[in-house]
Amino acid sequence: MTADVTTSLTLVPIGVIHTSMALKFDAPHQPENSRDEVSVVELFPGHNFEQALRDLNGFDRIWLVWWFHRNTTWNPMVLPPRGSSRRRGVFATRSPHRPNPIGLTSVPLIKVEGRKVYVGKNDLLDGTPILDIKPYLVSADAFPDSSTGWLAEVDAQLAEPARFQVVLSALAEQQAAWLKDNWEIDFLTRARELLARDPSPHRTRRIASTAQGNFRMGCGAWRTFFSVEGSLVTIERLAPGYPPRLLMNSEATSVPYREAQLAFNARWPAPQVGHS
Repeated sequence: MTADVTTSLTLVPIGVIHTSMALKFDAPHQPENSRDEVSVVELFPGHNFEQALRDLNGFDRIWLVWWFHRNTTWNPMVLPPRGSSRRRGVFATRSPHRPNPIGLTSVPLIKVEGRKVYVGKNDLLDGTPILDIKPYLVSADAFPDSSTGWLAEVDAQLAEPARFQVVLSALAEQQAAWLKDNWEIDFLTRARELLARDPSPHRTRRIASTAQGNFRMGCGAWRTFFSVEGSLVTIERLAPGYPPRLLMNSEATSVPYREAQLAFNARWPAPQVGHS
């Protein structure tokens, strides 16, 4: 008898991954070879996963099959963060906005200890549910000469030197140093990488014009305000991404970096004009 493939399926996570990336802005669009980081996939107890992981040591890389747990909707056409502001069919992208929000990432395998799998560079947020683990096989999974479609042009552009120089105002330097020294928060490294490539307004990159004629970029829980003159991008100031009314609301338990944002506002009160 043929199974009814139109019925819903039930997937149960086998564990979660622990990474240093708490927000979507922290994660690279694809894992970067330059990242030197160790993350831990922790499988749940009570399922004999220790036995399931037997013999995995010895592989250089593994596949992680996971769930985009922060997405609740999907779109047939999406705006990729890389490249120009042009929408693409979701099946021609790695967008998280999929009919079934399943992710697939190849990661370096460092070691296996009990129910814990230590892996290298990846693009998963902390707490991402893991659905499956598979070994990476060069003979079956590597096709280096394959065409990459529309991404070939984007990759060629990214291979060129950055077109913009990014500098910080004295205020932005002071704010960035305060965040790093007192709260170990550094979102400017990634922000500068993105702005050096293209500071133009882009919905997915969360860059928008302000009423004052400059620009702002959403950086997870923070905001970067900047100006552009020719090929020079000047980051004028930093700011919390959450409004004071939400930061002061004790019932809003999901606000990241709440204490740091409150302390920032106390030190640098938000301007009455141009903060939004």
